Amino acid sequence: MKTQIKIPSPRQHCTMQNVAIFGSADVDDQHPLYQEVFKVARYLAYHDKVVVDGGGPGVMDAATKGAQSAGGKTLAVTFYPKDMPEFEGRFHENNVDVEIKTANYIERMFGLMEHADVFICFQGGTGTLSEWATAWLLAHLYYGNHKPLILYGEFWNDLMEVVFDHFLVGEKERSIYKIVKDERELIEALDFFEKELNERCGLPHRPDVEIES
Repeated sequence: MKTQIKIPSPRQHCTMQNVAIFGSADVDDQHPLYQEVFKVARYLAYHDKVVVDGGGPGVMDAATKGAQSAGGKTLAVTFYPKDMPEFEGRFHENNVDVEIKTANYIERMFGLMEHADVFICFQGGTGTLSEWATAWLLAHLYYGNHKPLILYGEFWNDLMEVVFDHFLVGEKERSIYKIVKDERELIEALDFFEKELNERCGLPHRPDVEIES
């Protein structure tokens, strides 16, 4: 496959249709993280969102299967590695509606950035860290046309405290993301970012989402 690295394009961003889910490839369907992602993806699909993931196992598989459980659409940006024993690659049980194949890890990551409108980062490893950092950086670089970032899990509070203590992070970079601890707060964050996009693009507001107690 010919390598074609494509940097996500800086264009006006006014939709939250495609939702990318990032997280660990090393959990099975009995793990609480897998089950939480499954539930979130099911909610997204039920509300007509396209769930985007990397086509691998673990959280990626949970995202696909959760969306499919609600009859939702799924998209994967994949990479079939050679001589990369620590990269999980394509998972044969993660069967999506649309697969976009790429030539290498970087192209795959930028493809995920390009084909998603909002990113949800769950607990993961170094791959998840690279995806989170890239999504955050691109939002900073394209601020004003940026894509929202949601960090799922209370552990993100501790991580971000370390980042702010040791890195020089501006106020705009702090406004790009929200940390949520559960599905209820995720729904609130999605609603907040959708209203923000509507205001940015001059679109009419939709009715508020009712959250079951």
